[in-house]
Amino acid sequence: MPHRAMLYAGCFVCLLLCAGCSSQEAPDASGSPAAAAAAAGRSDTSQTARVSDEEFRAAWEQRRASGNLKTARFPMRSDGPASLDPVRGSTMYENICASQILETLLQYKYFKRPFELEPLLLAEMPVCSDDGLTWRFRLRPDIRFHDDPCFPDGRGRTVTAADVFYSWKRLADTDTGSKSWWLLNGMIAGFDEFRETQNQAPQFDYDAEVPGLKIISDLEFEVTLTRPNQSFLWKLAMFQTAVVPREAVEKYGDQFGLRPVGTGPWILREGDWVQDVGIRFTRNPGYREVYFPTEFMPEDVEAGLTGGQGKRLPILDEIQVVFFKEDQPMWLQFRSGKLDYTQVPAENFRQAFNRRTGRLKREFRDQGMTGHAVPLLDFIFRAFNMDDPLLGGRSDKSRYLRQAICLALDWDEQNDAFYNGMNVVYDGVIPPGLPGHPEGGRSEHSYRGRDLERARKLLAKAGYPEGHGLPTIDYYTSRGGNGKEQTEMLTRQLSDLGITVKAHLLDFSQLIQKVNNRSAQFFSFAWASDYPDGENNLAIFYGPNASPGSNHFNYSNPEYDALYEQIVAMPPGEERTAIYERMQAILMEDCPYAGSMARTRYYIVTPQLKNFKPVETFSNWFKYLDVER
Repeated sequence: MPHRAMLYAGCFVCLLLCAGCSSQEAPDASGSPAAAAAAAGRSDTSQTARVSDEEFRAAWEQRRASGNLKTARFPMRSDGPASLDPVRGSTMYENICASQILETLLQYKYFKRPFELEPLLLAEMPVCSDDGLTWRFRLRPDIRFHDDPCFPDGRGRTVTAADVFYSWKRLADTDTGSKSWWLLNGMIAGFDEFRETQNQAPQFDYDAEVPGLKIISDLEFEVTLTRPNQSFLWKLAMFQTAVVPREAVEKYGDQFGLRPVGTGPWILREGDWVQDVGIRFTRNPGYREVYFPTEFMPEDVEAGLTGGQGKRLPILDEIQVVFFKEDQPMWLQFRSGKLDYTQVPAENFRQAFNRRTGRLKREFRDQGMTGHAVPLLDFIFRAFNMDDPLLGGRSDKSRYLRQAICLALDWDEQNDAFYNGMNVVYDGVIPPGLPGHPEGGRSEHSYRGRDLERARKLLAKAGYPEGHGLPTIDYYTSRGGNGKEQTEMLTRQLSDLGITVKAHLLDFSQLIQKVNNRSAQFFSFAWASDYPDGENNLAIFYGPNASPGSNHFNYSNPEYDALYEQIVAMPPGEERTAIYERMQAILMEDCPYAGSMARTRYYIVTPQLKNFKPVETFSNWFKYLDVER
């Protein structure tokens, strides 16, 4: 998902989803689903004194009556989400907001590194058959949808297995505006055939059976895959697979994305989402009994992040998320005490951090603030629309043109000018820290610049010597942050090759819309890995995932697609990594993108915000936070 954005250098290793997992496997340290099930399935209330519903709600009512609600203010560096309907969401901004209201079967353990999954809507981790094909699930019996007028008497009902399958089937229904079918494409037995049949029918039948989706009881179900799949469990923690009630979708129709109903710790009240301004999340008074985590890393204890132990979730009463199209207003609001944390804009990095040591400066430390560096599993790129008649296609002429453009761009200059030289510039599409990332960040197959001599030769081979005869290229990017200045650099670098660029700076929501409808010729944003496996980044070039799916490049190469279909069923190991390397070599030769770069995001957290461990791989962490004013 272009979003958000995530480079967990070396130390962040993915949960290995072995093909032959089963309930008979003993827990070990390998990171297998069986090991994760044993670790994650433990009750988080094992060392916690129970807080009853009555006590929990009474404390909230008392704070509300006294006007002393626990309220936090967080920034969002965009014009906000376009929709909170999970099937329509694709950006990090939609992920952040939707994840507070809607919930998935699995979630990431908040404090654990390397990342591990644990049950969220499930009673325990799913169990896999010996052949790696059939997964069995059991829902918690106390999961209820938010109270909402879509239900009889306005009272939210219990979530059932049918709700899970209904929610996933919405991804298959093209009338929903789904952007994320790519997540399940080819994965579940009979699901692709169901999708094709129902979308050709006069009316989509959500009650039609799918061979790979079997309801056992209201709370139990099975999913049969077409083949073992390494990414299946990771995808069950992605907000696009969140569970929603059919009653709400049918009542609100196209407006469901503006007034979502879910099971999460927060609700969205009418009038609390103001486009381009901000969004307010209010505590769900009927949220089930869940407690603060009891598993921590040693550094979390040292940093004092464990103060929420024993507290029932969510801890805060409301959260105000403020949208910032530009970075400087965000920075100024933080400096004036109006935000509880901030991401540090590159332009302000040296005001806040020592560039040599990476340490927060004394001015901020003396105010009790803490600084955090969060390496991102990040893929920053410039993208070619492979459907475009000039830049796209697989002819030698268009490929030479793309290669020339790639060689003209100077990523090191961009890194130094806009990121204080703190980013990692690399070849390929797999971020540092993941198998398949090239050693030292360099590959012999790369066309990453800057090499103007070689670029000029390729431009001439493309039929445009010194740029003569080449039409102006339309370039699209976000107007936020330093987008204008970065675009000016790109325009200057390409002009050295005789290439003229017309820049179009858009709000991010407009940019992603233009990319999704395949009308952006040349564009830029960042892809944040949805889960810590290079397969996720390789999936965004898989032909069947073309826009509005994750393949925004609209790239298609039969050899590449065949290799991708091979790796999804392979267990991690040297053979799989070797195929990752081969796939990246194909991409680097075809050049559907120019890149790459991975960021480290710097955060400053105020002393009044408690329990905050900055992370961008997942977004449902609002429920763990507290404020003391």
